[in-house]
Amino acid sequence: MATPSRRRRSPKDELLPLSDALVELGITRATWYRWRNRGYGPEAKRTPTGRICVRRSVLDAFLDEMDAA
Repeated sequence: MATPSRRRRSPKDELLPLSDALVELGITRATWYRWRNRGYGPEAKRTPTGRICVRRSVLDAFLDEMDAA
């Protein structure tokens, strides 16, 4: 029986750990949580292991939006 093939995400859409996203945004973890409570900032997901990650494409779109404002 053949195993189903897994789709590979493009490198642009990799999952970044929250610490890497914070460095790119230039903010502290406290600011991240403040933004999150106010509904601001890029969407983040929690992995099955409990880590918070941000997709590269979502972070890039958020940064582009910030530049446009």
